Amino acid sequence: MSSFSSAVSPNATIVRPPFFFVSGFSNIPHVKYYYIFMCFVYAVTVLGNSFIMLIIYIDRNLHTPKYVIVFHLALVDMFGSTALIPKFIDTFLFDNQFIAFEACLANMFFVQCFTFMQSLTLVVLAYDRFIAICFPLKYHIIITNVAMVVILAVLWTLTAGLGIAAVAFLSRLSFCKSFVINSYYCDHGPMYRMACNDNSANYIISMIAITILLVVPLVLIVATYDCIIFALLKIASIEERLRAMKTCTSHLIVVALFYLPISIIYIAAIVTIVPPNVRIISTSLSCTIPPMLNPIIYTLKTEEIIQAIKKLFKRVKVIKPEVNQYQ
Repeated sequence: MSSFSSAVSPNATIVRPPFFFVSGFSNIPHVKYYYIFMCFVYAVTVLGNSFIMLIIYIDRNLHTPKYVIVFHLALVDMFGSTALIPKFIDTFLFDNQFIAFEACLANMFFVQCFTFMQSLTLVVLAYDRFIAICFPLKYHIIITNVAMVVILAVLWTLTAGLGIAAVAFLSRLSFCKSFVINSYYCDHGPMYRMACNDNSANYIISMIAITILLVVPLVLIVATYDCIIFALLKIASIEERLRAMKTCTSHLIVVALFYLPISIIYIAAIVTIVPPNVRIISTSLSCTIPPMLNPIIYTLKTEEIIQAIKKLFKRVKVIKPEVNQYQ
């Protein structure tokens, strides 16, 4: 504790440690295999989301509002995993569990911002499907590329604002009880609970962020699909209903993958005491598996992307013989 105390001047009112210790798992045999699995998850995430972004960028037919949002989701998924997984692997696979105070706050900011932006991007996709099915004649008037960019910019401003507020309130706390974070990254909740001065502001900002960026989006998505189902029931043809619903399939699967694990974790934490190892495994998987699977789902379940991939492969096949001819 000497280095802990020496970082603070005698007259200081805020005790700021030079570093934190991220505890991670405790007493799990062969846990390194889990970290190696995370390396695989990260590689697939980067490759999959890069591929989706490349397909959308190359194919002009995909330069539409819906695919502006899908491109943004892929970007957020990739950067979110990049903010979390490499540091996670470095921390535990290579035993670098000490992290500087400022680096810890930066890690918390980026991980949580990208996680919340995944949630908000799914709402924008739900809004796109809502307008397309409930107001098809007004779709191209309401949903434009510019409108989508403006909406995403507003959501980024909101998310970054709440993230900056969380970091600002955290930097005002005194950490004189402990500097061990009982999580797998610099998690806001375990960090503010270590404070030995008043942390009520941190609790409030945490509840505001969870409500605005996780709970409200889920409620809006459910409400949106209630309206979509109601609109589909008005369509006489079953074939037309199925065709309209098919455009929502990939989004519904992605929504389920993102919200179900997070909802179960939060409900379990309220109802019972979750062991630290179980909490870390469940939260780390819920944050890393959806970004890995999202591009696979959009590739397999979206007709426009399948057609764009076929076009790309045909173009490659045409180019290859021409290249060989000149060699």
